[in-house]
Amino acid sequence: MGKVSSWLSRPFRNTSNLKLYTKIMHIGFIGLGQMGIAMAQNLLKSEHSLAIYNRTRDKAEPLIKAGATWASSPAEAAYEADAVFTMVSDDAALQEVTMGELGLLNGLSEGAVHLSCSTISPDTARQLAQEHQHRNSRYVACPVFGKPEVAQAAKLWVCVSGETAAKDDVRPLLDLIGQGIYDFGEDPGAANVVKLSGNFLLGCAIEAMAEAFTLGEKNNISRTSLYEFFSTTLFASPVYRNYGKLIADEVYQPVGAPPALIRKDMRLLLDEAEKALVPMPFANIVFQQLTATVAKGKNNIDWAGFAGQVSENAGLKK
Repeated sequence: MGKVSSWLSRPFRNTSNLKLYTKIMHIGFIGLGQMGIAMAQNLLKSEHSLAIYNRTRDKAEPLIKAGATWASSPAEAAYEADAVFTMVSDDAALQEVTMGELGLLNGLSEGAVHLSCSTISPDTARQLAQEHQHRNSRYVACPVFGKPEVAQAAKLWVCVSGETAAKDDVRPLLDLIGQGIYDFGEDPGAANVVKLSGNFLLGCAIEAMAEAFTLGEKNNISRTSLYEFFSTTLFASPVYRNYGKLIADEVYQPVGAPPALIRKDMRLLLDEAEKALVPMPFANIVFQQLTATVAKGKNNIDWAGFAGQVSENAGLKK
């Protein structure tokens, strides 16, 4: 993996200046969950044209009314596109929308770029990059960090890896969805290693805050006072402010990502650690907490809700 570099944001964000720097593109977008629809909305605000596909059409209706074109399959969404974004739930879903009978590879033009924003295995990313190479199209891994409201504000942190020329070609599109884009080299799997590592760090922060706040509560110190102190002093960062608020209040709404989805990510992380012979005991703790949360049927809460396991184990859960 090469040295990490950060592309500095260009001094323009409006579409009138965009014309001066890049051609108007035709974009495909596949996968309209909370994150996908927010990202697609920001792409649609530009002067690029947008074709969209989702398994269920109802989620696409607001985008269609705003000017997007509905595609009946991933292949149709990719037809004549300069670039196609995918934001789907897991490796199997991504493989299906890419290489399935009606997958995007069957519609993607030679030289077009597939931007994969999903959290997947690094090996799956490498496999897909090879498939694209065989079809004379290009693959860029670009997983993102940020909750749906961050995506709506076009303030995502974007990690990219893959062919340099392809990354350069799609950079103007990434500027429309993110506040910072970080390049992790040409290995297509590298950006996904970063994404899995980042989710692991978030999980550890959630577990640590849950344990600290619970210890305080059992010593008659309010969770809120601990949160306010630590999030404005030693740990004054977005992670501790945002997730810390959920953990202090023990109200895990709105749902950014459900526990089952991030449990999948932790499983991918542990698989990668096993292959690389990296002991990750903290990752096992986070994985087991998420497993318990999912086993109890707690699906309609943010994944930070696994912090509730700490309160339960301490005898505090109502």
